[in-house]
Amino acid sequence: MLSFIVPAHNEQSGLGKTLQAIHDTARAVEQPYEIIVVDDASTDSTAEIARQHNATVVSVNHRQIAATRNSGGRAARGERLFFVDADTIADPRAVAAALRCLDKGAVGGGAPTMFDGILPLYARLLSLFIAVGGKLVGFTGGAFMFCTREAFHATGGFDERLYCAEEGAMALALKRQGRFVVLRETVLTSGRRFRAMSGLQILATLGRLVFSPLKGITRRASVEKIWYDSNRDADEIMPDSLGVRVSNAISLLIVIVLITGPLWNFVPRSLTPLSTPLGKFRLVIGTFLNHVGLIFWPMSIVLLGSLIRRKWWTEWIKLFALTALCLWLAWGSTQGVLQFWSRLFR
Repeated sequence: MLSFIVPAHNEQSGLGKTLQAIHDTARAVEQPYEIIVVDDASTDSTAEIARQHNATVVSVNHRQIAATRNSGGRAARGERLFFVDADTIADPRAVAAALRCLDKGAVGGGAPTMFDGILPLYARLLSLFIAVGGKLVGFTGGAFMFCTREAFHATGGFDERLYCAEEGAMALALKRQGRFVVLRETVLTSGRRFRAMSGLQILATLGRLVFSPLKGITRRASVEKIWYDSNRDADEIMPDSLGVRVSNAISLLIVIVLITGPLWNFVPRSLTPLSTPLGKFRLVIGTFLNHVGLIFWPMSIVLLGSLIRRKWWTEWIKLFALTALCLWLAWGSTQGVLQFWSRLFR
């Protein structure tokens, strides 16, 4: 039996659509199934809507996504668990692909996400970059994840010390148990976070997580606005003030630089001498990317710690290659940063 676990807090506006999609998907793959909605301290009609759609309701008061998912996982009776966010539409092709992977021995995995509704252009580019990058490095977001019941209990579930990035920690934990797959098939999730906040607000929050990861992911206040805001009234409204438009335009430039910046490595420096405007532009871009690239140090440390606990040689090889890449990028960025600041002080 399949168990679809849906964590929910004040999700009355979109929960019905999500649950109906799960019913349609489960019937399409012709498997017995159950739906468990973990109602986490909702103050609206979330629980009532869940029952109307023949879902089992588990009431909790965690206000933490990891603990909420775990409550659903412990209540599940199925041998294969699917964790689907309340604003995500489960695609029959993604579920069928996940089942094929599990049949072939995978212990878990996930699917890349695409965002619905009207979104600023920077968000479209960023989501596409994350989806492609996640597939290449073997990690996925938490909107749609799956695993065997055995693997879920072997890992202890999602890390309840974390208020965000718990899906990355879960992916690492599952990789210790066996093969973790990122599907080619995508699922559709809500783009409300990109609509509710300006681009600079989102990038600033992500920046704080990058440069203070331990504090950022273990404190609710650090990610309250993005992941734990209870206000759903303006989910489909795209603000159009001058400040938001300027913020999103700056964010678009930053995202373009992050995506295209590495291409400068293929341009000979003789074509962009520092005395020219293009050379100065290249210096600014390179300096910015070098400072951002320092994120690869903490990423390398996390990956190294996980590397020594691998049980499966295929996952060890993939994780070793990813760790080596992060160390190489971190060292290159550090050299660039040191060179910049030494020149500046001279």
